[in-house]
Amino acid sequence: MIDHTGVIVSDFERSRAFYTQALAPIGYALLAEIPAAVTKSTDVAGFGEPPKPDFWISGATLDKPVNHPPVHVAFRVTNRAQVDAFYQAALAAGGRDNGAPGPRPHYHEHYYGAFVLDPDGHNIEAVCHAPV
Repeated sequence: MIDHTGVIVSDFERSRAFYTQALAPIGYALLAEIPAAVTKSTDVAGFGEPPKPDFWISGATLDKPVNHPPVHVAFRVTNRAQVDAFYQAALAAGGRDNGAPGPRPHYHEHYYGAFVLDPDGHNIEAVCHAPV
């Protein structure tokens, strides 16, 4: 079981704003921020369902550049309306379309997902596995 994951971003402030807006419709909030003065390297922010962050962004450094190739992260949601709302919020936050909300039966019968590229090109998805 995965406890937490994250991505390294080129512009911490821009990505923090993007993820704050894009993840809100699926119940994720900005729950923790740790400045570079504490981490001794870079700013980090943790998002999740209260009370625990499980998705983190970290500002790029010389030692830890932006993830290349970009990463794919999928957030599981409970209904298709959340997939749709995530997609709209992520586009409004500056994300780029990488697959509009819809069924993806090639994955499985009830797979319904939407894909958006974040400011660094990471493929961020919201997916619902429940039947209609």
